[in-house]
Amino acid sequence: MDNLVIEGGQPLSGTIRIHGAKNAALPILAASLLAEGKVTIRNVPRLLDIEVMLDILRDIGCGARHQDTVVTVEPAAATSSHIPETLMRKMRSSVFLMGPLLARFGEVQLYQPGGCAIGERKIDLHLRGLMALGANIREKGSRIVCTARKLTGAEIILDFPSVGATENIMMAAVLAQGRTTIVGAAREPEIQDLQQFLNEMGAQVKGAGTDIITIDGVKSLDGCDYEVIPDRIVSGTVMVAAAATRGEVTLENTRPDHLTSLIHALRRAGVQIDIGNDIMKVGATTRPKAVERIVTSPYPAFPTDLQAQVMTLLALSDGVSVMKETIFEGRFKHVEELCRMGADIRVDLNNAFIRGVPQLYGTNVEATDLRAGAALVIAGLAAQGRTVVEQVHHIDRGYDRIEEMFRRIGGNIVRELNSSKVFS
Repeated sequence: MDNLVIEGGQPLSGTIRIHGAKNAALPILAASLLAEGKVTIRNVPRLLDIEVMLDILRDIGCGARHQDTVVTVEPAAATSSHIPETLMRKMRSSVFLMGPLLARFGEVQLYQPGGCAIGERKIDLHLRGLMALGANIREKGSRIVCTARKLTGAEIILDFPSVGATENIMMAAVLAQGRTTIVGAAREPEIQDLQQFLNEMGAQVKGAGTDIITIDGVKSLDGCDYEVIPDRIVSGTVMVAAAATRGEVTLENTRPDHLTSLIHALRRAGVQIDIGNDIMKVGATTRPKAVERIVTSPYPAFPTDLQAQVMTLLALSDGVSVMKETIFEGRFKHVEELCRMGADIRVDLNNAFIRGVPQLYGTNVEATDLRAGAALVIAGLAAQGRTVVEQVHHIDRGYDRIEEMFRRIGGNIVRELNSSKVFS
């Protein structure tokens, strides 16, 4: 099992280009199944989750190739609507294939998905949305079988603005008969990217970015050539790392308009941020200030996927900060690891009370999930001494070779096979 070994204490400095968004690329790859011709998708990062999605596409018969940052999919060759349980359990985002496979084949067989252990993430909203379109759903243990002789448009009201459910319903509805309206839809930029991709193939979708999305079904979709948006969570991770190490980093190929809540929080902490069209310069020369209260909530509010990273910065701040997690009940697992590095954080239910300390200190820590791992890498870059981050496979799900990314801006970080080699 790989580890990351970090010698901390050096300010990050330089320019970095942000890779494509994992959370946009995955549903777009799933949606490629709806096309009758070849699909080319650009700016796709090399991540474990991306490779699992491509493995699933290949397993059901598609041609799928990933070269550099370009993926080509030949969806016409797909012959199966049965997703193997072994692949489903590797990645939660495999659930995105429900809508496209149901729309294309009239049936889909899959299993409860796997992924990061950050709390309960039911797929009830996905299933209820597909049932509203006419699907019949049977569950037996972990196996789920969906069938539909035809899909018919409907008004679907979501109890919670679930990103995955919104996207699954969109993909199923584009080939349904009539109009589908999603009320209470999630508003994330990745949903807007999916809408743009679907429309490039000939779909008629509008309203993404608002809480009401309308889909008028069409008879068929063509292939297209499309470029995925930059990853806002990777951008945010780099921004926080620059501030935590008191460095200065310029981000290229980024979308500041997707990061307004983070920019506001970092400026409250005293971080300097200069914004251009697709570029940002982020820097800090002094200890960050405490931020009285940050609450995670659906977009455009503060993202749960940046909670752990910002907590690392606040652990080094002057004063007491409070972070409230409202999305996932199991997303404070990084707190214990940060405290092992000298942080002073107390958790009470879904609130974390962070009393800033002047310095963190390197030690061995474990990445319990994707974003917790990114937070520990930031802590290691800012800490005094050597930090070893274990269970790096979690981080590889969402960051394209994170050690290379940070080395490009001055981070002293390498990947090793295991900790015994590090200290031998």
